[in-house]
Amino acid sequence: MPVEFLTDEQAAAYAAFRGAPSRTELERFFFLDDADRELIEAKRRSHNRLGYALQLTTARYLGVFLDDPTDVPAEVIDYLAEQLDIGDASVLKAYGERENTRLEHVRELRRVLEYKEFAEAEADLRTWVDARAWTTGEGPKALFDAAVGQLRERRVLLPGVTTLTRLVASVREAANQRLWDTLYGMLSIGQRAVLDSLLTVPSGARVSELDRLRRGPVRGSGPQMKWAPDQAEEIADLDMRALDVSGIPPRRLAELSRYGVDGKASLLKRHGDSRRLATLLATAVYLTTRAVDDALDLLEVLIATKLLARAERETVKEKIKTLPKVERAGAKLATAFQVVFDTTSEQVDTDTGEVSPPKVETLTAMWERIEAVVPRHELAAAIAALFELTPPLDSDADEAWRAMLVNRFGTVRPFLKLLIKVVDFGATPEGLPVLTALKSLPDLMGRKKVGPKEIDTDLLVGSWRRLVLSAPHLEPDTVDWKAFTFCVLEQFHRMLRRREVFAKNSSKWGDPRAKLLAGEAWEQAKPTVLASLNLAAGASEHLTARAALLDGTYREVAGRLPDNAQIAFDDDGRLHFAALEPEPEPASLLDLRAAVNAMLPRVDLPEVLLEVFSWTGADQVFTSVTGGEARLKDLPVTIAALLVAHGCNVGYTPVIGGIDALKYGRLSHVDQTYLRLATYRAANATLIEHQAAVGLASAWGGGLVASVDGMRFVVPVPSVYARPDPKFFGRRGGATWLNMINDQAAGLGGKAVAGTPRDSLYVLDVLYDRDGGKRPEMIVTDTASYSDIVFGLLTLAGFAYAPQLADLPDQKMWRIDRSADYGAFQDAARGRVDLARIERHWEDILRIIGSIHTGAVRAYDVIRMLSRVGRPTPLGDAIAHYGRIAKTLHILRLADEPGYRRQIKVQANLQEGRHALARKIFHGRAGQLYQRYQDGMEDQIGALGLVLNALVLFNTRYMDAAVTQLREDGFDVRDEDVARLSPFVHHHINMLGRYSFQLPELPGGLRPLRDPDAADEE
Repeated sequence: MPVEFLTDEQAAAYAAFRGAPSRTELERFFFLDDADRELIEAKRRSHNRLGYALQLTTARYLGVFLDDPTDVPAEVIDYLAEQLDIGDASVLKAYGERENTRLEHVRELRRVLEYKEFAEAEADLRTWVDARAWTTGEGPKALFDAAVGQLRERRVLLPGVTTLTRLVASVREAANQRLWDTLYGMLSIGQRAVLDSLLTVPSGARVSELDRLRRGPVRGSGPQMKWAPDQAEEIADLDMRALDVSGIPPRRLAELSRYGVDGKASLLKRHGDSRRLATLLATAVYLTTRAVDDALDLLEVLIATKLLARAERETVKEKIKTLPKVERAGAKLATAFQVVFDTTSEQVDTDTGEVSPPKVETLTAMWERIEAVVPRHELAAAIAALFELTPPLDSDADEAWRAMLVNRFGTVRPFLKLLIKVVDFGATPEGLPVLTALKSLPDLMGRKKVGPKEIDTDLLVGSWRRLVLSAPHLEPDTVDWKAFTFCVLEQFHRMLRRREVFAKNSSKWGDPRAKLLAGEAWEQAKPTVLASLNLAAGASEHLTARAALLDGTYREVAGRLPDNAQIAFDDDGRLHFAALEPEPEPASLLDLRAAVNAMLPRVDLPEVLLEVFSWTGADQVFTSVTGGEARLKDLPVTIAALLVAHGCNVGYTPVIGGIDALKYGRLSHVDQTYLRLATYRAANATLIEHQAAVGLASAWGGGLVASVDGMRFVVPVPSVYARPDPKFFGRRGGATWLNMINDQAAGLGGKAVAGTPRDSLYVLDVLYDRDGGKRPEMIVTDTASYSDIVFGLLTLAGFAYAPQLADLPDQKMWRIDRSADYGAFQDAARGRVDLARIERHWEDILRIIGSIHTGAVRAYDVIRMLSRVGRPTPLGDAIAHYGRIAKTLHILRLADEPGYRRQIKVQANLQEGRHALARKIFHGRAGQLYQRYQDGMEDQIGALGLVLNALVLFNTRYMDAAVTQLREDGFDVRDEDVARLSPFVHHHINMLGRYSFQLPELPGGLRPLRDPDAADEE
């Protein structure tokens, strides 16, 4: 049974100080409250009081009483001495002179604070570790750390390191075995045979059936659309969805399926029956859902980009081709009509006012005048051309491209029947007519005659009615069923995106309403949700307070307007801000920046990663997907090489070396088994924690302000997970990395999305799915992330939303009291918030935000559900009204506090700086993303995010050391200048060519800083 999952360094650090605690740890574990002081003050002498305090707090921090209680970092002693008003901390030396005193204090603390021996709590700990291992599937190191925290919290003295590692390893192994046995036991003999057959390579094939089935579609084309439902049907025929796996924790099922999707078939074969078949079952369940997701993704791409968009483009091209004919015909008709107008109207002399009769009195005379300028036969030809080239008066703007779309029926016919068969669709009452029509389409296809009574004519909106019912080629009492097919598909596409039509057997395209907390589940979660979000079960009191806040803020800001030169109102009462002047950069800042940058050591990028690993232990979270605990020799070197390969987008070639850790086979193995999104995120959490502990990062901010913005990547390879956008991607598709950074320059997480969607759809999901760090309180975004519904949801979730409002004069400000006089804001505050509407929907509003807060549903799905064709649903409108209160408060604060505007701008600039550094790192292959599948995109962007955070941490720590050194040398270091240093410098980092993977000895923890005066000599 493997137990050696701790390195020698980690084992040595167990129940011991690993250097000085951070300021946060000092304040959490070593702060003396009133109860602590009461115990300590009973000791008369200073050295006994200080020693007793050390014993008390050290046990709280480490979970053990040290044999030598004075063997602690000086920072701890000084912190406690300061709280106890002991001026000379060196008196502590006297505490160790009498061992009986120390032992008496230990016995007293164990009794008073009710510390337990490990043997008393071992059974409870086993139960706790088992429950956590069963539900989370965490690695042994994470479980070990959690167990240590649990013992400390419950005041159980820690056992020896070997005792605890063996307990964790054995319990985790038992939980894993129970998982495999449970899934294995669900399978019949026939199902086991079916799953095992997936690992075989059929005769004449090059890959196993599992390899074939786990490949998703790539191109958004008709043939791929036919292939995707075929594969979905084939996977569904494995008949694994009939098994009830609801009793298995979703995380564990996802973990097994990830291994089944990523692992080699040959490796899966080596496992015992229970583990192998459990993994294959989880993989089959996952693939069943993913195949439906893929088919609908492909359908969405096909309709949006290949059918609708292409038909519109080709219609525009056709219009451009006919434009000269239309112009000539129109000019002739205009000339003729001008003659009619001039000759048949009364003539008025503008000087005298005299009215003369028309120039002609008969139709014949009028035609003579017309034919003198335009012959009659040319007029007839012009009229015929306009009737041919222009739509009828009762048509709409979409008729031309819709008519062209009908000619593409061959693109959709192959997959439509199969799609309806494979996907289990459902619908809301609004979407039900469209779904019913969709299911009826197979019965219409191929028939020569279809009557109007066989279709739902209520769906024929706009020009579809003419195209379906009145096309020129139609026989009496028949309809154009091809046109009806596309009419249904267009509405189906819209309903599917709004989830008015949804797929029951899909995770991505499923019904978000079904995932919302309801009934008993909501009643149980509701008190916790309301308490954590500081919301009231009843709306009245809460809304009264919000109304009072808005009214008071209006009056306060309006009262200060005479002294506010930053804002102005135009003649229409619209609000305008004066441009923010750039903050000047004093000579002291320029000198400090130059000196600090010159002192940073020159290193290769892999050395940065290896050094950051040595500080943080972040490499330890990269565990094998197989679940094995054995660590490869020099694994951090291989991981660093792979992070460079993926993060710099350069591939394996530049990092391959002569040592075993850098050979191709080793790189490929570690890439497939150790690197994945889960391990990237765990490593990132470690880096975020260490970034917050650096003093310089604290000078930049407290970690409570964050921004979310998108970084665009061209995807030059065929991929259904990329979308076109000529502005960002030219003629190719692309993807966006929505990522979040806090004011300490730490990237807190991100999400890869197709194309360039509105950031507002994803902001909440990115916030709730962060890798680590403090929960931000203020969220900065650009204007693209703004909407009233998003304002409402973010405010309900407890965030202060602060988007940049580029179109400020066009923003409507809102009030609650129509009769209130808000001075200069009177015209700007032209909107009215309807509190009664919010109150009517308050329970559903709470249920919505509660479901998002608990992770029951994605915010993206909820926001799409709350809007229909650009218009909110009644519930969405109520949330929007709630959001308008927060939006108006935001605008008023922007008007009243230039510092608030500058804070938003500084945070936005910080994000831009991070993206600029990301571009420098991700330099290979012209900075383009060559991943075809979403998982691959997320993994590679995860590597980029981790490299970014590692480089920023490296810079922050060395810049902090440089500032300290400069202060000691008497350099003019001002706090306001330190706060404006940037960690996104890279002049000292080699990111190109071949790299060094040699980590020097770091006896002081850091490399020597360079001499700023000699920097140019190197």
